[in-house]
Amino acid sequence: MNIKKLEEYKEGLKLTDKQRELLVGLVLGDGHLETRNGRTYRLKVEHSIKQKDYADWLYQNFREWVNQPPKARVKDSFGKSITSYGFTTYTTGSLRFYAQQFYAGKKKIIPVRIEKLLTPQALAIWFMDDGSWKSDHHKTYIIHSLGYSKNELVLVTKVLNKKFGINAGIHRQYDKWRIYIYSDSAEKFRKLVESYVIPSMRYKLG
Repeated sequence: MNIKKLEEYKEGLKLTDKQRELLVGLVLGDGHLETRNGRTYRLKVEHSIKQKDYADWLYQNFREWVNQPPKARVKDSFGKSITSYGFTTYTTGSLRFYAQQFYAGKKKIIPVRIEKLLTPQALAIWFMDDGSWKSDHHKTYIIHSLGYSKNELVLVTKVLNKKFGINAGIHRQYDKWRIYIYSDSAEKFRKLVESYVIPSMRYKLG
């Protein structure tokens, strides 16, 4: 595909409703929107090689947005070799709205309109990225949302309660905060997200 046709192709890309929900969940979680000019953006998805099935599933859902299939990359981290696996989309202005919502400069934020943007499917993606079953003793779920401020996460817990009837709070982990689903809402949370959780990630449901 020559440069002109490629640019025309990228300009014609439009997110489906499902892709919008997946994108919201990814950007809340481990996904990143990258830019060089502040006008056009690309989505970067990168996970541990252990979550290859999940990255492949995400790729299939964004396939027309991606030039190359997912690849493995070996990185050195504190003297250890770590293999990651993922893909990046085309760079396009179609992702700018989400970058404007979820970033302040280069820092991720929770947008004030999160109530409108957060759906069960988006929540399930965020959970697959950053969530876990707390323990067989506590019998509930955590979203390890450590990159956000306390006030931002309080806003999310209010949305979870108002929109989905899920009681959640925030717990301190060292100097950061994470979302804690109270045990009386654990089953409701599970029922809300489980149909969107792919088989290889269902271990997170406990």
